Amino acid sequence: MNTLPRISRWITCLVLLALAGCGQTAGPTSKINRANYDQIHTGMSRAEVRAILGPPTSESTEDKIIYKRTIWRYVQGDKYINLTYKNDELDGKDTNLGTGNG
Repeated sequence: MNTLPRISRWITCLVLLALAGCGQTAGPTSKINRANYDQIHTGMSRAEVRAILGPPTSESTEDKIIYKRTIWRYVQGDKYINLTYKNDELDGKDTNLGTGNG
């Protein structure tokens, strides 16, 4: 039994798999950045915010006596953006993003 061709095929397969992994991109760019955060302002609708940041990572809603308060939280690693809606209108925003592009 000649095992040399079999080993050669395995090595070739491993090299091809390793090279295939090198050609992949880093993935989509995060929407959680200062430029997008700066586009968001009070009075915006949920649809307008979703068009900029996409769907939130998490969402919570509280029914207050005279209005409904909803918090959208966007998280990626240690970066976050918190958005507070009063009824369906953006009422406040908070982030830990600096003033740069990060």
